[in-house]
Amino acid sequence: MSKQIENNFKYHSPREGQPQKYVAIREKAKELAYLIEEVCPNSREKSLAVTNIEQGVMWANASIARN
Repeated sequence: MSKQIENNFKYHSPREGQPQKYVAIREKAKELAYLIEEVCPNSREKSLAVTNIEQGVMWANASIARN
């Protein structure tokens, strides 16, 4: 049995202080998304930029939850 696989695929209930970290990450990501919305022309590249911010938030939150 792999400890890494087990950890990655189980529910991680929030521990003390984690929800505040999630909020901080989302707020900064939202700030960047708004900047991209403002300065970038509508395009596939713009859509990908926002999608990758969303992915970054998810992976950052996973990092907090899993470790």
